[in-house]
Amino acid sequence: MKFAFYTTVFSDLSFEEVAGWAKGAGFDGVEIDFGRHIREPENTATAVGIARETGLEVCAITLFGNLLDRDADARNRTRNRVTEVFGEATRLNIPALVVFPGRNESVSEEQNYEDISEFFEGLLATEKGGTKVLIENWPGMNKNFVATTPGGWRRLFFLVKSPSLGLEFDPSHLLWQGIDPVPVVREFGSRIQVVHAKDAKLNRDRIQDVGYCGNWWEYRLPGRGEMNWREFLGLLAREAGFSGFASIEHEDREFGWPEGAVDARKEGLVRALAVLRG
Repeated sequence: MKFAFYTTVFSDLSFEEVAGWAKGAGFDGVEIDFGRHIREPENTATAVGIARETGLEVCAITLFGNLLDRDADARNRTRNRVTEVFGEATRLNIPALVVFPGRNESVSEEQNYEDISEFFEGLLATEKGGTKVLIENWPGMNKNFVATTPGGWRRLFFLVKSPSLGLEFDPSHLLWQGIDPVPVVREFGSRIQVVHAKDAKLNRDRIQDVGYCGNWWEYRLPGRGEMNWREFLGLLAREAGFSGFASIEHEDREFGWPEGAVDARKEGLVRALAVLRG
């Protein structure tokens, strides 16, 4: 298993700085945030070249956007951008492009799944170099994105048969939804291509005040939340044959996220890496 981190945590640093620090800190690779460290599809090769020249692998490029936006213009802009970046990722032999399905609140659940399936099938039909499209299972600000839970994955993978559609699996989002990650790994292990190494601390005493729809959890770095990472990564390796990247997503406020001291953010990543390597 190899270890990376998602570069959004250093949105205030140049990618050259980020890559140089990552290599010196002992990481094997990086997950590059498109919006902060690439920005335009034509810049993809430059960022990837910097990482590789530094001695790092690029485990994925991650691109935010609602692929089902009810606004047709916004939806088409996002889809066109994803298509462009997917083409660049394929050309550069990047293993994965990570996207977010989103939701169109003006149409039915069934229509949302039909629409996203049609888009993914069309996109993957252009795939020639082995790059996979991965869904990151963040359910969105309104907690309603499609295909971000086991039920949603069953539905989507029934509609899209291609094995080139997979998961960037983030257990932290499952924890606060009451979903046990262990049986999910057993069912969907073959679809997991990248693990987002992010934990969550569940503050159950807050439920009485804010309810399940409120913020009764905090995202934490690995080793500071509910997950037993030794057991979880071992399960992935044994039962899913996983030998890819665990990419740390740093959203831990006690270590400088989102805009605190750079040294604090770096310390958090170094500590999390030590937990995972252990």
